[in-house]
Amino acid sequence: MKKTPPRLSLAALQDSLLQARSSADFDEGAAPTQRDLAETLTFSPGDGRIWMNDQRMLLWQSSTYGSLRRELIASLGQEQARSLLTRVGYAAGARDAELVRRMWPDSDPANAFHAGPNLHRLEGMVRPETIRFEFDIARGDFFADFWWHDSSEDDEHMAAFGIGTEPACWMQVGYASGYASAFMGKLIIYRETACRSMGAEACRITGRPADQWDDPELDLHYFLPDASAPRVRGFSPGASLSATGAPKAPAATVLGLGADAPEPIGISSSFSAACHLIQRVAPTQATVLFTGASGVGKELFAQTLHRISPRAQRPFVAINCAAIPETLIESELFGVERGAFTGATVSRPGRFERAHEGTLFLDEVASLSCVAQGKLLRALQERTVERVGGTRSIPVNVRVLAASNVDLRDEVRAGRFREDLMFRLNVFPIALPPLKERRDDIPLLMEHFLQRYVALHQREVPGFTARAVQALLRYDFPGNIRELQNLVERGVIMAEPGEPIDVHHLFRGGEQLSHEALGLDASGQLTQVPAPVLTLDPEPTRNARRSPPAAAGKGTGGGSDAHAAAELQRYRKAWVAARHNVAEAARALGLSRAQLAYRLKRGGLL
Repeated sequence: MKKTPPRLSLAALQDSLLQARSSADFDEGAAPTQRDLAETLTFSPGDGRIWMNDQRMLLWQSSTYGSLRRELIASLGQEQARSLLTRVGYAAGARDAELVRRMWPDSDPANAFHAGPNLHRLEGMVRPETIRFEFDIARGDFFADFWWHDSSEDDEHMAAFGIGTEPACWMQVGYASGYASAFMGKLIIYRETACRSMGAEACRITGRPADQWDDPELDLHYFLPDASAPRVRGFSPGASLSATGAPKAPAATVLGLGADAPEPIGISSSFSAACHLIQRVAPTQATVLFTGASGVGKELFAQTLHRISPRAQRPFVAINCAAIPETLIESELFGVERGAFTGATVSRPGRFERAHEGTLFLDEVASLSCVAQGKLLRALQERTVERVGGTRSIPVNVRVLAASNVDLRDEVRAGRFREDLMFRLNVFPIALPPLKERRDDIPLLMEHFLQRYVALHQREVPGFTARAVQALLRYDFPGNIRELQNLVERGVIMAEPGEPIDVHHLFRGGEQLSHEALGLDASGQLTQVPAPVLTLDPEPTRNARRSPPAAAGKGTGGGSDAHAAAELQRYRKAWVAARHNVAEAARALGLSRAQLAYRLKRGGLL
């Protein structure tokens, strides 16, 4: 008896149609378009950086990559080099996918997937052409088939090794796999079925979930570190695998603190150098002097040093020397006996005694008076203190950490600081760089503070606009990390629910950007990117730009101005509702993207 195939309900059929997507669903006018992606690319020649939104980029010659590739093959062998470059490409693809999801969270999944090939083209690696593309996130199904034209990786491989018998687009295959895996939530493996380095006219790649390939082991070992780890010194295989077995991107430097402990955040070279010094000195008993401008996080670094030192289970006592009146600094440091002066009704231990067997942090130590400096020097030398009004010496076992936002040698030359005390404190100096020298850390700190204040103030803020990111990356931060923290908190408070933080939410005190920036115009040429206008209230500036003075001998045109203002307000509401996605807002208004972009720029909103 012939069985009747099961029938789907109408709701199930609709769900199936909504979930199953293909390349036919791709809307070239929907975000993120190629133009949207290009607008995230900014060149900052003033400080020698290129940014794609908040990710630092590099512009280097293809032949330089070819030289690196040849060196890896010569030193590691072809299999190990292929594994290493595949995993590097995977991490790059996963990062680009994360960028697209953050910048366009409401983008249609088909367009978000197609942003990967567009980014690959924008970054100069290859020119992709879609043959077939289908996916179903709910069911975990994925199939992609692409032509790759003009692969730079093939060019360099063939220049060095000629035509061979194996595909050579290793990093690009890793990139495609990482990008698709990030969106699907499972490991997607792309495989080259044709390659120019094998004599084909163009490269061709096919992508499927790892569990849907008949022989995934042919490719899986290139995505695991085991293939290259034995030859790479100091490599930890477990540290670079995600829960799904796919490679993970490297995280920011951490110092092994507890889950609830505040810790410095960063990946820049100067930050990493400071972390290295802290790790070296932490196991010792040496006195450490932190130097750096106000707001760079000297106390946080001191707390970190204490937590990773052998004294971690003992007290950490901090004192801001600039906040204590000169007449009270001695009693604060060394304690006071009952009756020592009027009002001393009880005996009280000082900071040295309270920090016994632990760590004492002296912040802004340069502000101490000469008398207090002499008594501090004696306490450091003798390892004993005498309370004010007391007669006995009290031994203390304290590790001293000090901090200063001025150069103590300059203070010595000016006669404001004792030279012998400076040498006593300057056993192991650690200079903490200002935030403008740690620009690579700004995106990490932005995200950290955003998550903190969204939770603290119970706000719904999805992130930052591209303009806000560029403004923060170009700002010099005279207040350093403390100022960035305050700006992000201000932005979280000012932004409307569901609205990303924009420039006018952050800068409301007349701050000026000091770095010029270059971006890409519609033809792909570099052009000057104007600095955002940072004013206390952006609305008067916008009104001034969109309301020209009335011509002589004519009326004020109040009715016309009111109509124009109402229209601009309508455009702004649609733009904000679309999370500052111009293409999406234009569709909602029944306009083309170019029309809405022109009207927003004319009104001073773009």
